[in-house]
Amino acid sequence: MTRHKPCYGTMFHDSLHFAVNDDMQGKVFSFELDTAGLARSERSIRTNIAEWDDCIACPEFDHCYKLCMAKLALESAISDK
Repeated sequence: MTRHKPCYGTMFHDSLHFAVNDDMQGKVFSFELDTAGLARSERSIRTNIAEWDDCIACPEFDHCYKLCMAKLALESAISDK
């Protein structure tokens, strides 16, 4: 069995499970969905460049990135079902 770093596959926060008005932090990318009352008022995303630099320097970057994107695609595909 291959041993991966603890951060493997965590560039993005799980987009299916989140708390409104709270920072949803992945290793590199984070997002926040703010609301005021019943209406969603703000959506924001952030990139941690220092963590991105750490990721691209990692020997596992290529397949870790592919795993992160595959997870994100699957989450996107089932999010509105």
